[in-house]
Amino acid sequence: MDTRVSGHTEDRFTGAIESQTSKIPSAIFLALALGSMAASAILRIVREDEWSQFAGQWAAPLLLLGTYNKLVKQHGSDSRSRWAA
Repeated sequence: MDTRVSGHTEDRFTGAIESQTSKIPSAIFLALALGSMAASAILRIVREDEWSQFAGQWAAPLLLLGTYNKLVKQHGSDSRSRWAA
């Protein structure tokens, strides 16, 4: 399914970033999210509640970044761009 807006292309900056970040394995984002949850649990056990919340809140953004990374690898942000992977 083609979701690009007719005539719209990504700028060079976006293409350059995506060409570099697509090299990161998706499993890294999952491992970091799981590590964040584990760190949060450990901090909660040792009664560091504020740090526990801080560490635990990183899990969702890391999973979203992993999902975005996977989508860029599969579809690219702009398949017509010379920067798309």
